Amino acid sequence: MLSVLSKRITILHTLFLRTLQDYKILGFPIRIDDRKYARNAYHFNLCFVCDSNARTVQYESVVVKLSDYLVAMEMERNFLSEGKTSANLQPILTQVMNDLNTKGECALTSTLTEGTTATHLKICCIRLDPSPVMDYQVPIFVKELPEQQWDLTTQQVTPYIDGFNHVARIAALSDVENNLVKACVQNLVYYGVVAMVPLFQYGNVYCTTPKLKDLAQDPDLQSRCLTYVGKSKIQLPCIRDVFRMYAAMTRGTTVRDLCMRFNPPNLRINERKLVQFGVLEGIIRRVNKYPVILNEQSDLQKVFSGSCSLDEICCSMGASSQQLEDQLERDHSVVMLWK
Repeated sequence: MLSVLSKRITILHTLFLRTLQDYKILGFPIRIDDRKYARNAYHFNLCFVCDSNARTVQYESVVVKLSDYLVAMEMERNFLSEGKTSANLQPILTQVMNDLNTKGECALTSTLTEGTTATHLKICCIRLDPSPVMDYQVPIFVKELPEQQWDLTTQQVTPYIDGFNHVARIAALSDVENNLVKACVQNLVYYGVVAMVPLFQYGNVYCTTPKLKDLAQDPDLQSRCLTYVGKSKIQLPCIRDVFRMYAAMTRGTTVRDLCMRFNPPNLRINERKLVQFGVLEGIIRRVNKYPVILNEQSDLQKVFSGSCSLDEICCSMGASSQQLEDQLERDHSVVMLWK
């Protein structure tokens, strides 16, 4: 949309965003000073109109670049001010709107004094910053690492990212300072190469989500699942057995209990990969344990406050989950919250 600004608009050459009831309007007001105009200046404002719930940050550079394109056209041949603004602009704005909505990019050509020039507009997806990476979290590759020159830290860290080593262990194995490993992993998460999953332990408890039904209905998901969780690529497990194991994941049932009940190796299922795939696809989720100490005078009040999970405490203390749980079970002043 192209609008003419009144003289009351004083904030020029700056992006502005107005949110109405149903729309967001992103604009870039322009003023071209020149004595050839009736008021010694020409004002215009190119605006993108989006849904009120849409993110607009990815359109900002496009609005600025398209405004600069129109400024160049106006200064070269009075493209906007010669009295045929609507006729001149309609084809351009229609092309921009259609191309950006369908392809995410648009190429405009124009003939100026120095010859024919092309202006390329492209919407670049701006990702949100990922959550901070914790010592007890486990990174896993969800895409192949792109072939490019990575920094030295990334080259040292990536060989130890296997979906089972937590961040603190990766730091120890790679001999890289802990905070550098966290920054490296967070960078890989930002680019969608790595995802974070809970630390696998046989004492873990998982429960299913509504997405379990997709496994029964989606052939593509079934195929990917069987390939991922099978102990051998030659002889894949049966989807019925995989589904039964997922369905048996309930609160209070540990992975160890499931293994004793189903004997995954006999079903050609890798239970560690089964849990991995379920978490990555949202079929299951981890039920975490949060120890709470009832004795307010205890020195452990800060550690066992209910805000830190057992995984986090184990990682910070350098103890295994089983060791800590055995110790807490003998302490009657500590209760365990599951959530």
